[in-house]
Amino acid sequence: MSKELEIWQFAAERLKLNESVMLLVVAESAGSSPGRQGFKMIVARDELRGSIGGGVMEITLVELAKFKIQNSKLKIDSEIIEQIHKTNSPNWSGMICSGKQTVILFELNSSHLKTVREIILALEKNQSKAFRISNFKFQITEKPSEDGTQNTDFKFEKTIENEFIYEEALGYKNKLFIIGGGHCALALSEIMSKMDFYISLFDDRSDLNTLAKNEFVHEKRIIGSYEKIGEFIESGSNVYTVVMTLGYKFDEIVIRRLFNKDFKYFGVLGSKAKMKTLLRNLGKEGFDKEKLGRIRTPIGLKINSRTPAEIAVSIAAEIIAVKNSR
Repeated sequence: MSKELEIWQFAAERLKLNESVMLLVVAESAGSSPGRQGFKMIVARDELRGSIGGGVMEITLVELAKFKIQNSKLKIDSEIIEQIHKTNSPNWSGMICSGKQTVILFELNSSHLKTVREIILALEKNQSKAFRISNFKFQITEKPSEDGTQNTDFKFEKTIENEFIYEEALGYKNKLFIIGGGHCALALSEIMSKMDFYISLFDDRSDLNTLAKNEFVHEKRIIGSYEKIGEFIESGSNVYTVVMTLGYKFDEIVIRRLFNKDFKYFGVLGSKAKMKTLLRNLGKEGFDKEKLGRIRTPIGLKINSRTPAEIAVSIAAEIIAVKNSR
């Protein structure tokens, strides 16, 4: 179960009991703030789920959320709080890590149960939906279409003081395509399943033992030939593609079929000598050398990894570095 789904299910459980809970969402952040846009929590009177970054900053806001729940006569539906992580600053969070973050507090009660259930269903079915919070409204909407110029996963606008609109796409914000289902793919799938990636795995071997063992991906496809791989993988600023097939000739087929697509990350597992030869030959055929240079290979950070688990760690670390560079 994803952490996001766990948070909303916890909310639904409490709302079904006619309890109120407080939804905390990081609407925006800057600098070295421990909370990042989209981090969220559900706080009940006696329990909580999720995190908005941890530390004394989180403890303070959790206590505030509990106070508001226990004093419902205050009739405050929502509030936005800007915290500065710098000593002696106004609204100092108690942390000295530098940066700042804006947190929305929105009280959910039994009247919001229907919307929370719709959110849970959208997450379970991987539907293209979003949720929206404004000062007095909490609703589920259609996810905005990507226009290629900005990140549509999040939207935060403040109109006047303490009036706002926050919108967040539901579900996985990134897509990871792993091509090849061997030991390294199994190890990588396990690591990446703990992060915000919808993982699809492809292989042309139906009887592969490691493919059968792989319970970490969301989708497995057996394709008759890697010649067809381009039919299943789309371009996108949130698309990460890792090629780790059985050998050189299959890697070459996949690269040829995916070459004209645009990915956030495109990496190929293989020895330095083998991949240098492969890319040089493609360059001689007329493949654009600048685009060939964007292919990451040998794949992964240089940590002298040897086992499938170590190789998976190095690849995962490289993917995370690319993801968080934006």
